[in-house]
Amino acid sequence: MKTCRSNQTGQTGDTGRGAIPVLSSKATSARISNFIPMDKQTYQSKKKSRQAANQQKIRDVFTIICKTDLNVECVKEHRFHPKRMWRFDYAIPEHKIAVEVEGGVWTGGRHIRPQGFLGDIEKYNTATLMGWRVFRVTPDDLYKTATLNLIKQAISSDFTL
Repeated sequence: MKTCRSNQTGQTGDTGRGAIPVLSSKATSARISNFIPMDKQTYQSKKKSRQAANQQKIRDVFTIICKTDLNVECVKEHRFHPKRMWRFDYAIPEHKIAVEVEGGVWTGGRHIRPQGFLGDIEKYNTATLMGWRVFRVTPDDLYKTATLNLIKQAISSDFTL
């Protein structure tokens, strides 16, 4: 049966089946120091720079569709109010057009619960007063031709039934 040193005093223990070997404190601290090469501030700044690099690489499908099919710049998570932290899911600031994706319609999501619903009413009414045209779609409808045609009509100000 194998034994291992469990502490500085030289006591040994059984490392047979089910036993957990214990390393000396010197060996443990040497191994741990290999995994902590930088202070917390350095780690946080490196983490942020990695996140920024990843954000630049990831492109949103709907914003690309707007750019290629509609020839407009679409911004995801656009903050439109100067004081409130409200954001549109998608916005075309040049034309003051917003697209809100109303998720959780069938699962009882935030938009249909009382507080979420009332908050959305306040947000949409304020946006309308500020001159925004807000279009509400479900996640399934976001990429459909009908949604893109709706945005095209809003841009061209051509309303036909």
